[in-house]
Amino acid sequence: MSENINHKQIHWFPGHMMKTLRVMEQSVRGVDVVLELLDARIPHSSLNPEVERIARVRPRLYVLNKSDLADPEITRCWVDYYRRGGNGCVAISSKQRAGIGDVKKAIDRELADLLARRTEKGTLGAAIRIMVTGIPNVGKSTFINSFAGAARAQTADRPGVTRGKQWVRAGGYDLLDMPGVLWKKFENQTVASNLAFIGSIRDDILDVEALACNLLAQLQQTAALRLIERYKLDGDDLAQEPYELLETIGRRRGMLMSGGVVNTERAAVTVVDEFRDSKLGRISLEQPPREELPAGADGEAEAVQ
Repeated sequence: MSENINHKQIHWFPGHMMKTLRVMEQSVRGVDVVLELLDARIPHSSLNPEVERIARVRPRLYVLNKSDLADPEITRCWVDYYRRGGNGCVAISSKQRAGIGDVKKAIDRELADLLARRTEKGTLGAAIRIMVTGIPNVGKSTFINSFAGAARAQTADRPGVTRGKQWVRAGGYDLLDMPGVLWKKFENQTVASNLAFIGSIRDDILDVEALACNLLAQLQQTAALRLIERYKLDGDDLAQEPYELLETIGRRRGMLMSGGVVNTERAAVTVVDEFRDSKLGRISLEQPPREELPAGADGEAEAVQ
């Protein structure tokens, strides 16, 4: 997966992403805090090293978005992990507007010194300026609309909708909405695959059958019961190689072409879409390093090393 994605880097890292990084570098010193949205299913893989480099000059807050799609216990472990590292971290679901109040409280905590200085100077009413960043399809526009309490940013369930920076006023906050951006080269195959699984890399440059097989291979190890329940499988089915399992799923769903041949492309689209829509249940693909996990953590997802 990683080699295929990097081979097509001219397509998945187009010019507007390079421009976004330059704009971020120019704009970061004009904001008070950088809020980076991560996907709660893959907090490590969705942490952009380019954004980390640019944002280090300002207080940062990690917001684990789409927490309604992730394993809740593993998400709590991630929040603890980032907080133990000295970073602000909150888990939310922007679509459900759950946790927006917690985000605002976390922003105030991260900016306690700044707010204290403003109180001394009598400028406490000045708007807090927030740069909102994240990978494509992490839900930035939905987050901004939830934060503002109104539709201020264009949203869509695909990467690349926001193409230029825009300021959004939200009460006492000014939000700088930055386009979603990836990084130039994925050194780690798992990171590349995870980004593809959640839709942060455009599907039209990927082989959907290879994508589905990679996803099934991971779910066979980390969410076997979810596969069995969703696709009416048995133990022998689950022991198959990923492509054979894809054929079995397609056959179970009646996705047959002439001659009884399984339409594996249609089956692949179904598997990927149903994972993204959480129809297999709330699944996390990553968890923090094991030494950071509190007692009783699920431990089902792959631990980041």
